[in-house]
Amino acid sequence: MTTGVRRRMGVDERRAQLIGVALELFSHRSPDEVSIDEIAAAAGISRPLVYHYFPGKRSLYEAALKRAADELAGRFLEAHEGPLGARLTRVMRRFFDFVEEHGPGFAALMRGGPQSGSSTADALVDGVRQAAYEQIVAHLGVPSPPARLELVVRSWVSLAESTALLWLDGRRIPRAELELQLVHDFAALTAVSAAYDQEVAGIALRIFAQEPADGPFGDLLARLSALAPAAPAVPPQRLSQPLR
Repeated sequence: MTTGVRRRMGVDERRAQLIGVALELFSHRSPDEVSIDEIAAAAGISRPLVYHYFPGKRSLYEAALKRAADELAGRFLEAHEGPLGARLTRVMRRFFDFVEEHGPGFAALMRGGPQSGSSTADALVDGVRQAAYEQIVAHLGVPSPPARLELVVRSWVSLAESTALLWLDGRRIPRAELELQLVHDFAALTAVSAAYDQEVAGIALRIFAQEPADGPFGDLLARLSALAPAAPAVPPQRLSQPLR
């Protein structure tokens, strides 16, 4: 129960409070639909006091985006233990947790909101994508990924982003299915690239050799086999032969 006594906050604490309030509002409605008056009311302060801490809506919007971007990038952090398929599954679960918790805010972050065209907002989005890319490359254990592997990882990060945005529009596919499908997409993209690049093939063979039959990558193989039951099996040694 409140006592009616308002505690005085320091500058950093008040700024953090306003950013948190803005993020909460952006999680339910697009930022361009949220006014400074609403943010001030939710924070329990006056409109002029909001402008005391932030010069305008753009600066508050970008501060909120930065916090959201930092949190989103953190969802890709995962211990380098166990099979890669299981790691990616946990990453996708946390990623979609964020998407579900901050739907409109996530869309605003990735698509741009009232301040679209802001170089700061663009840099924040690029930072999230780069952080995700670096995390996945680290999991692959490849300090200097070949060009085709870089293309695979960056394409997959973009695919996860676009899939989440489309899912928010109606949520017509069960979330758990999309999380697993994205893990399968990573394996499929890697396998296709391996067919064109011997170095990627070596990396793919190393990764897949560590995967259990009942893991997500094994599940993908079972699903693909069901699509072509009469297709001849490819001996494992064929995958390691030089491309012609």
